[in-house]
Amino acid sequence: MTAVSPADVLEIAREKVLGRGEGLDHAETLAVLQLDDDKVDELLALAHEVRLKWCGEEVEVEGIISLKTGGCPEDCHFCSQSGLFQSPVRNAWLDIPALVDAAKQTQKTGATEFCIVAAVKGPDENLLSQLEQAVRVIQEEVDINVAASVGILTQDQVDRLAKAGVHRYNHNLETARSHFPNVVTTHSWEDRAETLRMVAEAGMEVCCGGILGMGETLEQRAEFAQDLAALNPTEVPMNFLDPRPGTPFEGREPLAAKDALRAIGAFRLALPKTILRFAGGRELTLGDLGAEQGLLGGINAVIVGNYLTTLGRPAEQDLDMLGKIRLPIKALNATV
Repeated sequence: MTAVSPADVLEIAREKVLGRGEGLDHAETLAVLQLDDDKVDELLALAHEVRLKWCGEEVEVEGIISLKTGGCPEDCHFCSQSGLFQSPVRNAWLDIPALVDAAKQTQKTGATEFCIVAAVKGPDENLLSQLEQAVRVIQEEVDINVAASVGILTQDQVDRLAKAGVHRYNHNLETARSHFPNVVTTHSWEDRAETLRMVAEAGMEVCCGGILGMGETLEQRAEFAQDLAALNPTEVPMNFLDPRPGTPFEGREPLAAKDALRAIGAFRLALPKTILRFAGGRELTLGDLGAEQGLLGGINAVIVGNYLTTLGRPAEQDLDMLGKIRLPIKALNATV
């Protein structure tokens, strides 16, 4: 890998990314992540130009709901839903009427995406059947796209979810391939990548991101951006570690705001045509001002309301913020 100077990388990005729509490579992404603090505003302004040119000005809004919470057999070190850690998350399971009601409430915010999530390594027959039924009922009763995130899948399960009408499947790689064993040991990076390959081949949109601030180096952060770019995902959720009590990462310091903003700009320049979504941890890491900077620095989608085991802001606050900075919400017919 040939090193790229941080002093030169923004001009390289202006020509390559803004001009031609080509994402930065690993060395270039690393140089962006190494920019001095006094260059962050320039980076974010360029990332916003890239987002407007290659994605448009609209912001895609999504709500998420947990079908099955807690009791997961995996050891993802950031996650309070693991049954292996002494974290204060109770097991819970929603029925189909509750899922339909949540979809209706999400649709009222103006969201076009509703994602059903389960804390499992992969779905058993009971969970998969309930998810299939829920997707069909929601599609009959609510004008919203239904996405799902229920772990590692077999080919048959992929085919069933595609047939049921799941249009986007979320399965995060979480972090760079080289850092993954420091974050999860009960399954592999390759297990996740194989599910994503099958999802794409089945015609569902791929949603794949991860969490920044889990002890990865800047080189690994750049590596992660390239791992994601290789998947050509429709959407990349950007989470920032919110250390959860009882997990192995509970003692980690949250990512500094400037580092988070540098990462947002870098990921936009590495993924110029991808939906880049604000997800968990942004409230802790960035606050209101930083969130506005992110939305004017490459982010073009948000999750509104609460996350799976952490609290978000009320949806109205995010919608008010979008109005304040004059970014329109994407309509459902614009997502098809």
